[in-house]
Amino acid sequence: MNLAIVTETFPPEINGVAMTFGVIARELGRRGHKVTVYRPRRVDLPGDQAHPEFREIPLPGAPIPGYPLLRLGFPAWRRLKRLWRKDRPDLVHIVTEGPLGTSAISVAHALGIPVTSSFHTNFHTYTGHYGFGLFRRFALGWLRHVHNRTLRTFAPTAELCTQLAAEGFRDLAVLSRGIDLGTFSPDRRSPELRARWQAEPDQPVVLHVGRMAAEKNYTLLFRVYDAMAAANPRLRFVLAGEGPLKARLRQAHPQCIFDGFFSREKIGRHYASADIYIHASLTETFGNVLTEAMASGLAVAGFNYAAARQFIQHGQNGLSVPCDQPEALIAEAVRLATDANLRNRLRQAAPVSLAHQSWENVIAHFETDLAHVVENFPRSTVPNFALNTR
Repeated sequence: MNLAIVTETFPPEINGVAMTFGVIARELGRRGHKVTVYRPRRVDLPGDQAHPEFREIPLPGAPIPGYPLLRLGFPAWRRLKRLWRKDRPDLVHIVTEGPLGTSAISVAHALGIPVTSSFHTNFHTYTGHYGFGLFRRFALGWLRHVHNRTLRTFAPTAELCTQLAAEGFRDLAVLSRGIDLGTFSPDRRSPELRARWQAEPDQPVVLHVGRMAAEKNYTLLFRVYDAMAAANPRLRFVLAGEGPLKARLRQAHPQCIFDGFFSREKIGRHYASADIYIHASLTETFGNVLTEAMASGLAVAGFNYAAARQFIQHGQNGLSVPCDQPEALIAEAVRLATDANLRNRLRQAAPVSLAHQSWENVIAHFETDLAHVVENFPRSTVPNFALNTR
């Protein structure tokens, strides 16, 4: 197939959506498909980037306020129409619901090209974290409108598909998340990195990886950390990532080590060199960090939803608690901080339990779903070349 992927975030940006579709574009290309990624131009990466598996076409955009490393794509009706008339895709897949993605849906409709989408981010739940709780219904309505204009909306878990269906989203399917088992492996453990953290071989390190933003529930995360430190003063705490809260968090928690922005390869070494991962966020559609931590051999604790519900067997390969019980998460985290036998048993079991979750299996399923959409798209669809680009 000739596939067009339209996204407003893509590697080298570090977030779950960018990582997921960086891998998907690479793996679809390796499977013989012609893949072109349309994304906003990054100021630090001018022009097309060379990839053996796919091509990138940068388009105009602007930095997102509060997230200078991310860019919002501008509508691109005329450019996409011109490009797709010249090199017509068999299918267009929309990754993000911003101006670039929504304009791509309009162009695909006008040219008679099948279009699918994926739901990655609970933007409607973020409104309360940024003082716009009254706009939750509007945000949900917008997301529903965008996705229901596509032939299929992919979400990362069956649980989320059920939730979205109850909110009026149609034609849902699962696009799970794989794990790069070479990048995220206990074999990546680095004594040199632990030495930089001033952690002795028997001194547990608690890791956090992610975007440092309000929706990630840092208030609870640091309540957890305080309880863990009180129970085991030898713990070291490392946070890797960037975001609008980083300066404030670093100032408020000088006892923690704040590392920066890392490539996927380097962040894999961070995971494997730690021992414990606490996942306090309640707004994830999946939670890649949890499965990456498990694959890397960390003892994890988190709320029982999304990736945790799918992959954690409580007490066997990790610990999970009900979403409405933050005190239970604190209690389980303290167990990990103080019970070395439990911690070591979970660390050994976690990677084994995820050995089947390879990207190869996930991509094969996604490839079949996309082919089904293309095969069942009405061939009688007449392109509307009088596309309104207002």
